[in-house]
Amino acid sequence: MPISSQKGRRLAALGLMVAGSLSLASCMTATPYQPASASGSVRNGYSDEQIEDNRFRVSFSGNSLTSRETVERYLLYRAAELTLQNGYDYFLLANRDTEKKTQTYATPGVGGAGFGGPWGYWNPYWRYYSPRWGWRSWDPFWGDPFFDRSVDIRTVDRYEAMAEIVMGKGPKPADNIRAFDAREVKERLGPKIQMPQTR
Repeated sequence: MPISSQKGRRLAALGLMVAGSLSLASCMTATPYQPASASGSVRNGYSDEQIEDNRFRVSFSGNSLTSRETVERYLLYRAAELTLQNGYDYFLLANRDTEKKTQTYATPGVGGAGFGGPWGYWNPYWRYYSPRWGWRSWDPFWGDPFFDRSVDIRTVDRYEAMAEIVMGKGPKPADNIRAFDAREVKERLGPKIQMPQTR
């Protein structure tokens, strides 16, 4: 196969990857205020579980574009919404926590076995261990095993806020800093809540 034909295929593949990445990036937005579904396509959002008559466990998880502040704001908004839906006036945060989940991704550059080479769609490659990066792969046509500039390493953070709330009726206890008036929380946070876009 002529070398120019191989370069043409590689450039075409690069163009497809760039176009796909741009279209995907244009769709990606922070997680809106929505219910999460364990089995469906919507895995991020709020979920709640009733523990006792007036006690619930509430959580909100966001995608990699959702900030910690947004996740915590949506958690408080859901707690207020749930309190009012159940006929109560205020809620107490019995406990509250925000977890940070970090994942590191390595994205190889264009090349490798999928784009052909002297052996068609199969290329020889070796695995080696680097104390800094762990086990990595290398082939003789794409990259240097000691300074691989074709690999993009990126770290993605995701946040999930969780709380146990206890609901009550009447005015909130003035001497308890963990008590929130549900109507006031909903009124103040409402303008900052991003609902899902309707299609």
